[in-house]
This record gives sequence, C-alpha cells and structure tokens, in this order.
Amino acid sequence: MAALLLGCSGGSYAGADAGPELGEFDFTEATPLGQLVPGEARRSAPSFTGELLDGSAFDSASLVGDIVVINFWGSWCTPCRVQTPEFQAVYTEVAERGVQFLGVNVKDQRQLARAFVDTVGATYPSLFDPAGEVALAFRGFPANVVPTTILLDRSSRVAAVYVAAVPDEDLRAALDGLLAEEA
Repeated sequence: MAALLLGCSGGSYAGADAGPELGEFDFTEATPLGQLVPGEARRSAPSFTGELLDGSAFDSASLVGDIVVINFWGSWCTPCRVQTPEFQAVYTEVAERGVQFLGVNVKDQRQLARAFVDTVGATYPSLFDPAGEVALAFRGFPANVVPTTILLDRSSRVAAVYVAAVPDEDLRAALDGLLAEEA
C-alpha cells in the first residue's frame, strides 16, 4: 500500500506557483489528493506537442476549452497498473461532459507501452515521451515521479498536481469540482 501511495519514484515537492514575470505554471509543490488549486492561484499550462503511441501527431492545442487529466505513467510502474484501469472507468463516465484524458508514457519502449495500454484496457490517447520532454515543459516539474497526474481547468490552467497514484474517488471529487466551475 505504501508503494501505491508513494508512486514509483520519490522526492520532496512543493505546489503550483509561478513568477509574475512568466505567468506560466512552475511546479513548487503537490496538491493534496482530491483538492484543487484556488482559481486565482492557477497558472497557465505550457503548450506541447508530441507523438501518440499509435504514431500520430499530437498538439496540446486540441485540449483547449476542456477539463484535462494528464497522467504520466510507465509500463514498469506498479501503481500505474492499478491506477490506469480506474482512470479508464472515470474517463468513460466523464468523456461526454467535456473532460479529456491524456496519458504521457515516459522512460519506456513503445512496444512495452502499447502492450500495457492493451492489457489494462485504456482507450484514451497516450503520448510516447521516453525522454520526459512533456514533463520538462512544466517548469520545475519532477519528471522522474511516476505516476503523476495534472488536472487542467477549461482555461488550460493547472488546477491540481498529484505526485502519487490518485484513487478514483479523489479524481472524481476533483473533476466534479472543476465541472461545477463556470466555463
């Protein structure tokens, strides 16, 4: 259970904050599970591009206007094997309500990542990002912590950062909060 809560990598972290001159997300600490960063304290998420596991191109601009769950995972990550099917169940429930999910596979081989997605039944898209470039786009983000989940609000601002496996009830609570906010 401790491994599930701590994830596959560890460290000391501190929340979402940004210097006023940058106006973009800069990771300084994690958000408590199920909680959101207050709207006035949220910072813009960075733009990024990449390649999905199926080889097609991806641009984060396709996420704009929706609530987004970005989950960093690896096929080698034990907590990811538990969390991903739970995320799939939540995704199935909320996809029609303006919520997108995006997996970001890190430190992996494409063949192993595809096998993982097939095995756990994840149907939402996943970027293939073996070098962790998407994580690095979030300045100061601890790119070595997997699983990690970032929630974006409809304005593409970082609303939560969880650096551990997120139980489905905590994910649902956070998404319900974001869905209740004005667009």
